[in-house]
Amino acid sequence: MLFYLGVALIYVPLQTRFDYLAQHMFWIHRLQHLLLHHLGPFFIAWAAPWSLIAAGLPARWHPALQVIVANPAVRGFYRFLQHPLVAPLLFVGLIYFWLWPSIHFRAMLSATEYKWMNWSMVLDGVLFWWLMLDPRSLEAGARMGFGARIPVVLAVVLPQILIGAYLSLHKGTIYDVYAVCGRLWPVQPMTDQEIGGLITWIPPSMMSLPALLILWARWLHNDALTYARQGHDVLHAPALAGGLR
Repeated sequence: MLFYLGVALIYVPLQTRFDYLAQHMFWIHRLQHLLLHHLGPFFIAWAAPWSLIAAGLPARWHPALQVIVANPAVRGFYRFLQHPLVAPLLFVGLIYFWLWPSIHFRAMLSATEYKWMNWSMVLDGVLFWWLMLDPRSLEAGARMGFGARIPVVLAVVLPQILIGAYLSLHKGTIYDVYAVCGRLWPVQPMTDQEIGGLITWIPPSMMSLPALLILWARWLHNDALTYARQGHDVLHAPALAGGLR
């Protein structure tokens, strides 16, 4: 269910009239990237569907995929993207990059760059949230331990608050491209920008809270399982909370 919800939250802003609206209103564009970079990838990563997806692929694809996955260059590049320092920098950096006025102006007027912008947000969102929400422990093959992920989740909050506050409180229009494209509704440019800034500011920052709760629950659950494997009575595990199973 979580996986299908995540896919739907990516499909709608890219493959429906939503995408047309996002090209003509800044605040809808920011809502689009909230769905593509945060909500959709968050639910997909939370569902952890990779083994089921791999099992459902045509058998004739398996040899080629195994070669690709086993390639040292591919594995090295993936490890680089999932490095605990690189992943949050890339996650926040892409937001700043595509919102840089000159780059944003060009991307909104170029079909190719527009696709690169949107799909790079999707891919980076899936990579980041998978790194954070991977249900495995460090010992089981995860890139990071549960405790190490908490400061990373918190580290991406402040930069998003800063850029959102800047967009919302800035005294002047930053993005002239929407005047070139033509706004769909008679909304003042500053109002459009302020709403877009609030969407960039508040919801993405709040995404860290559910991520922290999921991390905390999985951390407790993993500790309880470890405690049980050591031969102790699970019911007396000090960190065990009801319902974690």
